[in-house]
Amino acid sequence: RGCRPPGPGPTPEERLRVDILLWTLAAALVVVGVVGTVLPALPGTVLVFAGLLLGAWIDGFARVGGVTVAVLGVLTVLAWIVDYVAGVMGARRVNASRQALVGAMLGTLLGVFTGLWGLLFMPLAGAAIGEYLAIRDWARASHVGLSTWVGIMLGTAVKIAITFAMIGIFAVALLY
Repeated sequence: RGCRPPGPGPTPEERLRVDILLWTLAAALVVVGVVGTVLPALPGTVLVFAGLLLGAWIDGFARVGGVTVAVLGVLTVLAWIVDYVAGVMGARRVNASRQALVGAMLGTLLGVFTGLWGLLFMPLAGAAIGEYLAIRDWARASHVGLSTWVGIMLGTAVKIAITFAMIGIFAVALLY
């Protein structure tokens, strides 16, 4: 009572359309995630992981199994940690002030709206200005800005490498 009798289910054409839609969504998440590994406003590796997880789910985890998904999850967490720690370690290495860290963060956010050069160099300028406001010494502020920037750039490079490793692991699992 109240239950529908079992029907024939979706046709193969309907299943194919749904699969194409889901694979398109998975690919879009991965592409936006790759962009997000460079743009600080997007959680890049998390979006890549979401797209890869969706891809594994579409296939019923038949080719990309639980172990592979777990490895991808660990790499996602590792990329997030590297992203957070790298800039802070660069700043702490030279005893940067709190204002330098805030300046680097603000510079990074402003850099998003100023193109590639802004994205690359606004964190340096922000950290240097923040440090200058804290101690009023341009030589020290420049050193702190550069050290913070190097940490951020190294962290971004590692995060990009991890992201492409995730995509490679998924592709190998899916295709072989």
